Amino acid sequence: MASNSRGMQSAIQVVLMIVIVGLAYWLYHSLTAPYEEIRQQNAITETTRAHMQKIRTALIRYEAVNDRYTADLDSLVMFLQTDSLYQVAADSLLGMGFDMSQLPFSPRSGSRFLLSVNDTSRVQTYLLRDPDTEDRIGTELPDVTLLNASSWE
Repeated sequence: MASNSRGMQSAIQVVLMIVIVGLAYWLYHSLTAPYEEIRQQNAITETTRAHMQKIRTALIRYEAVNDRYTADLDSLVMFLQTDSLYQVAADSLLGMGFDMSQLPFSPRSGSRFLLSVNDTSRVQTYLLRDPDTEDRIGTELPDVTLLNASSWE
């Protein structure tokens, strides 16, 4: 009879040990999963903002050459592909191996960035917006102090 109760006690200890390990894993996962999700969201936000800054650099170059901003991101890509000075510095400005055809698209969702140009005032302005967030660069108003400013800086 004593061996039977000793066997039952060992079985209960094994079951409790399995429950403890299971609860410990669940606790660890419930604490780290939200952190990982936030970390991934922050990483994609930084990638998208860096992408928008590349567009800002290209828009500034386009305006320097043509005395106006382009209202179409596809035209901007074609300009960059033919601009010899930009081609020489493309790796340092855009990053090594950057696919220029992906410039108009947000890394977050693949949606096109939204670009609007105001050329009705004496000073031209533009507004580049991320379609998935409130991030933007530039201004729609003829406020030249915000011309190349980003909403997150």
